[in-house]
Amino acid sequence: MAVINSASSSRELSNKHNRPVNSLQSPVLPETGDVRDLVCFSHLRWNFVYQRPQHLLSRATQHYRVWFIEEPIYDNSGLRMSVCRQDDQLHVLVPHLPHGTTPADALRLQRQLVDQFLADERIADFIAWYYTPMALLFSDHLQPQLTVYDCMDELSAFWGAPPQLLEQEKRLLQRAGVVFTGGYSLYEAKQHRHPRVFAFPSSIDFSHFSTARQNQTDPADQQAIPHPRIGFSGVIDERFDYDLIGEVARRRPDWHFVLIGPVVKIDPNLLPKSDNVHYLGMKAYKELPTYFSNWDVAMLPFALNDSTRYISPTKTPEYLAAGLPVVSTPIRDVVRTYGTEDFVLIAESADAFEQAIELALAGKHPGDWSAIDTFLIENSWNRTWNDMHRLMVAEMNVAVEQ
Repeated sequence: MAVINSASSSRELSNKHNRPVNSLQSPVLPETGDVRDLVCFSHLRWNFVYQRPQHLLSRATQHYRVWFIEEPIYDNSGLRMSVCRQDDQLHVLVPHLPHGTTPADALRLQRQLVDQFLADERIADFIAWYYTPMALLFSDHLQPQLTVYDCMDELSAFWGAPPQLLEQEKRLLQRAGVVFTGGYSLYEAKQHRHPRVFAFPSSIDFSHFSTARQNQTDPADQQAIPHPRIGFSGVIDERFDYDLIGEVARRRPDWHFVLIGPVVKIDPNLLPKSDNVHYLGMKAYKELPTYFSNWDVAMLPFALNDSTRYISPTKTPEYLAAGLPVVSTPIRDVVRTYGTEDFVLIAESADAFEQAIELALAGKHPGDWSAIDTFLIENSWNRTWNDMHRLMVAEMNVAVEQ
């Protein structure tokens, strides 16, 4: 098992996983004809944790007006589609449905609201971009110029997944012109289900997170926490190994574990409660470097279960860009991309996790930051979007020729 630590090895892995590699710099992208709108159907809220959808679709605004349609809110404000403009090219749309709406009526009303929105904005030629196959239940009548499925997670493995999800994903794969996956393991799971599947694992906004390598003022809610600090940033849900953190925190009361992010879908009472475990809640994306700058080690304490089998955590390159040594449980995509030499320490048990943190705190890992930085710079979100967009344009051009 080898770590990617050079441009050549990065290109080899990209080719292996059906990803275009013909440009490490931002290219001049081809024109997209009359297609000037991208309509995204998402199960995630735009103003929730800033992650893959936000990184990609904010860059998509270079070429399209982006309309980000979230799941509905049930309230007493009447049937409507609220629109929040993020900037001139990006709008977030939220269907508002009356309390007590039945599931069947919810689909009918969402279809009605989407049709009205398209008519009001005079959108006829557009790209449909899906994060959730469930959106097909109210959008399968649309006729976009191109359908894109950006499969960032194996949603069917998450707690509470709808029973129809797998069937709707099958339908979405039949409709999609191109399929992108959020990691290599997910690519391997989908590659035989569609002729145009491409792996685009977690990328990095290096300029944003590398500011953490400079001295940053410690945020007010973190100042009183003693060092050493071992930090985690992300959603705390069924993927989080709270037993592991509880055990390591018990063994090392002199270490302080800082956890940033919302707690969702799990009972908060299951989480470790001790004087050296600190829950700071969700933070804005722009604030994260100030927190990271004042940590000593970063961690990825994910449980090994169905919901983590295909994940490619965005936080891995973000921690490294911040100049933090990283300790992770053996998540497959973390192991294969970062897991040996001088990238990320891999530890499965509480014993191994404790020893790995000790090694990182002693400054004995990682050993070659230049190799890490080369890898990070070559795997930027800018490059990922550019490569995706090139594939999209090529697919639309093929459709036109046919």
